[in-house]
Amino acid sequence: MRTRHIGDVEVSAIGLGGMNLSIEGRPDEARAIATIHAAIDAGVTLVDTADSYHLSGHDEVGHNERLIAKALASHSGGSQVLVSTKGGLVRPDLNPGPYLWPANGRPEHIKAACEGSLKRLGVEAIGLYFLHRTDKDVPYADSVGAIRDLLDAGKIRMAGVSNADPAQIELADDVLGGRLVAVQNQFAPDFRSSEPELERCHKMGLAFLPWGPLGGVSRSADGTPVHDRFARVAEAHAVSPQQVALAWMLAKSPTVIPIPGSTRPETVRDSAAAVDLVLDEAELRELDGQNRGRG
Repeated sequence: MRTRHIGDVEVSAIGLGGMNLSIEGRPDEARAIATIHAAIDAGVTLVDTADSYHLSGHDEVGHNERLIAKALASHSGGSQVLVSTKGGLVRPDLNPGPYLWPANGRPEHIKAACEGSLKRLGVEAIGLYFLHRTDKDVPYADSVGAIRDLLDAGKIRMAGVSNADPAQIELADDVLGGRLVAVQNQFAPDFRSSEPELERCHKMGLAFLPWGPLGGVSRSADGTPVHDRFARVAEAHAVSPQQVALAWMLAKSPTVIPIPGSTRPETVRDSAAAVDLVLDEAELRELDGQNRGRG
């Protein structure tokens, strides 16, 4: 497994996003744990979660964190994995839809959420903690200030922000006293509006973790089939279009660390293999459509 850096920590160039193991349509626990174990066996040393990755209902809070803690504790390589988690979204008991998470960026909520995550993960300090999303009812600096306080108190070792725009990235780094290390935004073949954030992270030397990185590979947002250009390149290399999408992202900047989700061991192994796929300049230009990203 090739590696990249988040702050001063070396991690696998491709991580595992844990959300799909705990929300609607989730697999049974045995398969979920087998999927996490398969990721570790494939060399993955970054697993991403959040306290809000669960079904609606208070008794479900932190389901994914508990699952990941159990999986890591039952694998010999679990201690080598950096777990990143997030606070700032909630799933209320009467959630109006399966994929709706209201934001709660109040400092007191974020600090309490972190305490809950510490207990569920069974650690004294969280390796990487993100502000999950902007709460329009709370000044962004106040929400990030809570992350700063957690960093100062030693509750977390590294700090990041998620779903942030370029101005918020810079503000967060300022509030954190230059200690921002990572940004986690949606970025995929059918969702490229985070290119400015990727570019900002490249310039600032921050890890950029694309979530939902395979969007548009199997089907695009409007339900149309896989993008022809990803399928064509995949056929030429005798690999899956998903591997092509991840390799394309890795080529954009050495700061990019995709975190594809998976619910089966075979798909997590396929994603991990993307680190060995080398695409040439012509292929990268074709996959970009028009613009070649930063290499």
